[in-house]
Formats: sequence, C-alpha cells, structure tokens
Amino acid sequence: MNKNIAILSTVVNFDLYQKSAPLFPKGIQKYVIDGRNGMHAMDSISYMFSKLKDQKIDWLIMADEDVLFLNPDFVFSCIEQMEKGNYTVCGVRDGGVIPHRIQNPYAINTFFSILNFKEIALLWNQREVLKNQYISKGEFHDDLSLLTGDYSTESLFEPYYCFYFWLRRQGKKFLFLEATVPFEDDSITNLVLDNSGNAMLYHTWYARSYGANEKHTKRIDAVIGKVQKEAYEMTPPIIFKDANYAFKKSCSKQYHRVLNKLKSILKK
Repeated sequence: MNKNIAILSTVVNFDLYQKSAPLFPKGIQKYVIDGRNGMHAMDSISYMFSKLKDQKIDWLIMADEDVLFLNPDFVFSCIEQMEKGNYTVCGVRDGGVIPHRIQNPYAINTFFSILNFKEIALLWNQREVLKNQYISKGEFHDDLSLLTGDYSTESLFEPYYCFYFWLRRQGKKFLFLEATVPFEDDSITNLVLDNSGNAMLYHTWYARSYGANEKHTKRIDAVIGKVQKEAYEMTPPIIFKDANYAFKKSCSKQYHRVLNKLKSILKK
C-alpha cells in the first residue's frame, strides 16, 4: 500500500459507498468521515485535518460516495503533474463547467479533489481559514473566457469556499479539471476528465437520495451498471465519527440565535 497517498470520503449514504468504494484507486488507505449526523462542508474539512494531521499523508484524494471511478489510476497522473507544476489543489470549478453548478469558478466543488495534504497541514489554521468567506472584486485573475457554463464570481454559495479562498490568498496554485455531460438521458451525471483530458470518473450527485428516491436511485444504478468492476475484496476503510457533533452544532446554533437577539435589542 502506498502510505503517502490516501482517499477520504464524507459519507451520508453507506449503501452507495459499498458500491462505489471498490472502484476507488487500489493500494491506498481509505478513510471515511461518517456524515450521517449532519457533518459536511467546512465542518467536515476541519474534522479531516484534526483526524489526519498525524497520519503522514502527502497527497489526499477527496471523493464522495457518489463518485464512480472509470479509470482510478488516472489520479496518480494528476498527482504527478501537481508535483511537477507545484500545484496544491486539483478539482473541478464550482461554476462555468458543470451545467447545474453556476456558482463561484474561483473555488472547486468538494465532490472530488486532490490536495497536497502535507503542504496544507503545515499551514492549517481553522480560525484563519474561516475568516476567508468573502470575495473581493477583481481579486483573482483566472482566465475564464473558455468557460462554457454560467457562473458568478461573487458567489459565496458554499460555506467551504473559505478554505479554497484562503489557499489562493496564500499563493497556492490550483489545477482545474474539465467535466462533461456524458449521457443524453441523464443531464445530472458528470464525467470528469484527468489532467490529460482522459475519462477518469463519473459523479452522479444526489447521494442522499439513493435508496430513498426512485428516480435518482434508478439513475445512479444505471451509471453504476456502465462502470466495469473488477472482482476483488475491498479493504475496510478507517471510519471517523464525531459522536457529539449534532449536539455541539445544535448548541452553537442556539448560542448564535441568542447572541443575535441580544445584538438586535442593544441596537434599539
């Protein structure tokens, strides 16, 4: 097993994970954050650093359970290019590339990404990261002229954007991947291409709906049926779960409600 590369999934649907995880790249450690208690987005990223910081990981692949790898080994060629080009983050823009993702093209969507984890872990400061949930007009200078979809350079749609804006403000380079809509009868699923333009993985979206919504279950199962599977026994992942997360989140929300009420009263 390559101990320097690992893959992490924040999982809300373990039934789907059992079908997608055997397609993940072989020979690397699998980690899971149990997200069934509501942990996701920026909270999941923060928890990831707290649990993995001492695992001696150089490169971390992040892939949701609705990611279905066609050619899993292509992630290693992406990592090779990241090493050669001094890239810190690899992924698909969250605007302008995927038709139904019309948000900020300066950040990526976390359904799939590759991080230079060793580099980022040395810089990681949760308090500083959270201060970066803003965008200044004209701050970033990406050439967006070739983007074919809609986007908003001022969008703060996802709470995890602060992580990527923080990295960009640290001068870190992003390797952006392209994606297409591969099926005529499925306008939701995307095909993500590797750094050389080769088909690497499908992202079906709507993991939460798998097994609960007939339309999305059939749609996702149809994509699973298109992916070649090799018969091999999957090594069980290492699973992390913050048992007190839901309680702490509830207390935090109540605290901020009371604080906002007090601020409103004091302004009168």
